[in-house]
Amino acid sequence: MKSADAMAVFEQQRSTGGRLPEGWNSAKLPQVASINMGQSPPGSSYNEEQRGLPFFQGKADFGERYPTVRVWCTDPKKVAQAGDVLMSVRAPIGPTNVAADICSIGRGLAAISPLGGVPTDFVLYGLRLLEPELALRGTGSTFTAINKNDLHEIFFNVPPLAEQQRIVAQLERLLARVDAARERLAKLPALLKRFRQAVLAAACSGRLTEDWRVGRLQEETVASLLERISGHRAITEVRSDEDPVAPPETPDEWTWSRCEYLCDKDRAITYGVIKLGSPVPDGVPTLRSSDVRWLHIDNSRVKRIAPEIASDYGRTFLRGGEVLVTVRGTLGGVGVVPKDMEGFNISREVAMLPLHPLLNATFFAYAIGTAWSQSWLSEMKRGVAYTGINIGDLKHLPLPVPPVAEQHAIVRRVDALFRLAAAIERRAATAKAHTDKLTQAILAKAFRGELVPTEAALARREGRPYESAVELLARIQAERPASPARRPRRRAGSPRRRARQAKPLSPISK
Repeated sequence: MKSADAMAVFEQQRSTGGRLPEGWNSAKLPQVASINMGQSPPGSSYNEEQRGLPFFQGKADFGERYPTVRVWCTDPKKVAQAGDVLMSVRAPIGPTNVAADICSIGRGLAAISPLGGVPTDFVLYGLRLLEPELALRGTGSTFTAINKNDLHEIFFNVPPLAEQQRIVAQLERLLARVDAARERLAKLPALLKRFRQAVLAAACSGRLTEDWRVGRLQEETVASLLERISGHRAITEVRSDEDPVAPPETPDEWTWSRCEYLCDKDRAITYGVIKLGSPVPDGVPTLRSSDVRWLHIDNSRVKRIAPEIASDYGRTFLRGGEVLVTVRGTLGGVGVVPKDMEGFNISREVAMLPLHPLLNATFFAYAIGTAWSQSWLSEMKRGVAYTGINIGDLKHLPLPVPPVAEQHAIVRRVDALFRLAAAIERRAATAKAHTDKLTQAILAKAFRGELVPTEAALARREGRPYESAVELLARIQAERPASPARRPRRRAGSPRRRARQAKPLSPISK
């Protein structure tokens, strides 16, 4: 951004609609602070043995307030003092921290030292308010940066010193509450994840429908149902010594079976296309492991493959209602194929479980999604560079089998609880968006003079004088040490011109 354009951006913060509170004044950053641009020391001076000064290069070293020391240097070129505001001046532009101790700063940082008793946090909060605008000032093709001249053009709305201190104290109180709310919201995704797993654990162990079973008569026992589904094949009961993870307890009305005995005997448990080939715009949509999430199938980025490739895997064309499980790449995905994905195919990263139509596929997807089943499958992983689960092991996966009516009841209750969790997530996302905006809104009110009573009003009420911002700025200027006069710089010009200038003057030229 050109200097004139940048001035227009910062004028918005400076002018506050052309009106400043009584006793305030507008000032450029150098009028309230000294600016020290960083310079990287020689690489040979870096060390991790804590020799020399802590060295900070840029935003990567920043914490919430203070930077984290990772490297020290013995030959610092530019030094920041304790209490200086450190600003990132190379991509990203604008983030700030505070120097906890004297430190060396690289070219990605500038150290800003408040003058005249101006609180460090007043400058820190002012720069954080301006951070979005600061980012607009960056120039450069490889990565954006701002220079000292850009920093000299930053405008501050400056209140009297005592008012600055009250503003900082009030900001700390308000922003602490915002941060606390943000921290609580940040914990919510993990809490909801544990909630969903707890729901599945209760659902697939019979605890969720314990009241539902009271007084109900079964039309058909689970054992007879499984015998009808699997024909004359033996039903393998689960024993803890046969499996890597002991199964949880289930109600007496339930039983356990292996995955292969729950599937349609006319369709095989198998994985899909081995080599997908290049994408084809109008090809057959084919689900990969990245498309099968935990209890959800996402076809928004599905790959389409040539029909002739897909036709070689006719057994894995989907009809809707199958359970898909990721067995290569990203493991842990499981979901039921919706009817609108009929005609899709799957890759070799995904296994298809064509459950018998008498069973509720969603319940068994929930069972495979439980922490217990996920742990069982994880123990069956094979390979080093490219881990996966063999189809033979997947067929052997134990699954709890409740009566069919109870399967449907479980799915209804789980769905209701999951809808509640999803509603909480949406409200949390809205709240997070509000808290993200709230910090900037509070900072804006502070620098418009709307957060605390003005020093002018308090002084008038108490019948005492006060130091206005104009007087404060004049005092800072008077206390600032005089800068040595700079020699005018001459443009270097062309190499020939530089050589001509370097020649000693002849008597004639004198």
